[in-house]
Amino acid sequence: MNLVDIYFQLKNDVQYIEKELEQSIDTSVRDLYLSSTHLLKAGGKRIRPVFVLLGGKWGNYDVKRLKHVAVPLELIHMATLVHDDVIDDADKRRGRDTVRTQWDNKVAMYTGDYIFARALSIAAELRIPELHRILANAIVEVVKGEIEQVRDLNNWEQNFRTYLRRIKRKTALLIAISCQMGAIASGAGPELVRKMYRYGYNVGMAFQITDDILDFTGTEKQLGKPAGSDLRQGNITLPAMYTARFGKSRDRFQAWIRDNTLHHHVDEAIQLVRNDDGIAYAQGLAERYIARAREALDGLPNNQTKKSLLGIANFMVNRKF
Repeated sequence: MNLVDIYFQLKNDVQYIEKELEQSIDTSVRDLYLSSTHLLKAGGKRIRPVFVLLGGKWGNYDVKRLKHVAVPLELIHMATLVHDDVIDDADKRRGRDTVRTQWDNKVAMYTGDYIFARALSIAAELRIPELHRILANAIVEVVKGEIEQVRDLNNWEQNFRTYLRRIKRKTALLIAISCQMGAIASGAGPELVRKMYRYGYNVGMAFQITDDILDFTGTEKQLGKPAGSDLRQGNITLPAMYTARFGKSRDRFQAWIRDNTLHHHVDEAIQLVRNDDGIAYAQGLAERYIARAREALDGLPNNQTKKSLLGIANFMVNRKF
């Protein structure tokens, strides 16, 4: 089962969530409305809402109830992207000008804050304290991940554990709680909720590692931004980290790092990472996370929901965009 099939089966509910997303950021303040909808109109996989819906399939499924989880989680994700683009001085996101490019950094920061606030307001309509606690803790961890990324810009001394902790906070956690909160909101049992969290966490780790691979191997058309953007911005991801330490090109990398001249050789460095062992190493790690995600589903009924979750896991590690 591929991703298109999964989305087709959830088509009506995904479209419903999309409309709710549009309504959630409606405001009479014109500039705020335009900046808030700018990224929304660029589209996206809406993978977090899909995970919420699939998590909800394990209990009493009700999309009108699940929207109070699906919409906030996607809004939080969107808000972090708007803030990320300010931090990274990014000009493009999903092939479109970023909010900071279309307006300015101040508007972008306030737009991100507004989207965050709308997310919390919508989540509060579902009166389940456990969900509010999970969401609040996740936001704290996401912010920690963002701060760690800023701290470690151009820091080639960071280790693999630091990288994995950062991508957990930046990406994997929101995917994990999408599955978890969908299950909780639908009244699924504790063991099922735990399985959904484990599945989502491992899929999320694989998702970000694959993103970091694609940043080197993808085209600008596929990525919606120039290839190698992370390294250009000083964000050191697993493929580059491995190549610099253990790859065939490590001597050249270490000389650039020692002399603080890598920024003069960034195009060459990107090409070296593409052709070295770091890509294969990162791919192997992503596949191990996906294997753990599949294991998390062991013992669950072999129904359509399980097939969809397995299908998404396979897509995550094999995708090209």
